[in-house]
Amino acid sequence: MKNPVVLHHGLFGFGNFRIGPLRLAYFAGGIERAIASRGHPLIISRVHPTAGIAYRARQLKETILRQLEILGPPNDRVIIIAHSMGGLDARYMISCLGMHTKVAALATISAPHHGSSYADWCLRHLGQRLGGLRLMQFMGLDVQAIHDVTPESCRRFNETVPDMPSVKYFSVGGGRPWHRVPAFMLHSYHTIYAAEGENDSLVAVNSAKWGKWLGVWPADHFHQINKRFVIEIKEPTGEISPYYLRLLDDIAK
Repeated sequence: MKNPVVLHHGLFGFGNFRIGPLRLAYFAGGIERAIASRGHPLIISRVHPTAGIAYRARQLKETILRQLEILGPPNDRVIIIAHSMGGLDARYMISCLGMHTKVAALATISAPHHGSSYADWCLRHLGQRLGGLRLMQFMGLDVQAIHDVTPESCRRFNETVPDMPSVKYFSVGGGRPWHRVPAFMLHSYHTIYAAEGENDSLVAVNSAKWGKWLGVWPADHFHQINKRFVIEIKEPTGEISPYYLRLLDDIAK
């Protein structure tokens, strides 16, 4: 029996759910089917979409332990594939919540390990100038996640959340030229590019590096989970599922 694979979503993400006959999945397309075809039991996370890392990590731990109990032995250690902020949740859970004994490997996809300059922009402009974040907090909405992914917050995070020797860490980033990202992400792309260089429209390549670096996927932040908003004509990346399978191959090595 192969290790169960946990697919863990990022900021503003969600797990799988149905609305009548319609099934919505964060990791869309054939990602789940491709991984399951390799013989890996699947665990799909569903944590608070905008809460802070610590809160989301506790929910992730509860989900994994509950599902491992259902699967039973010998499914005692999982491989986590985490997208975006989900990578920080997973690192916190492994290091600070005693889950290093339950995780064989963590592979992060475009996670802001060193923060996102766009989070700084949002706090300055949407928070301080327009008061949008204060209004959301006044309404009882938890938006701690935006504070947690600033470069300064991630610097402190990296100082206090060490990697665990018993867990293997891998990472990939995403990169696309500006004319090949969704039009509604051009502002974030250019903001990040001016501060950090190559990026996928939300996370810079250099910020995504953690553990064993496995390179850059030619996909924007949404294409990485098979949500495609750009018509590809020249050198298309296409279906992203094969990239997940290569990721699993690299982990197995």
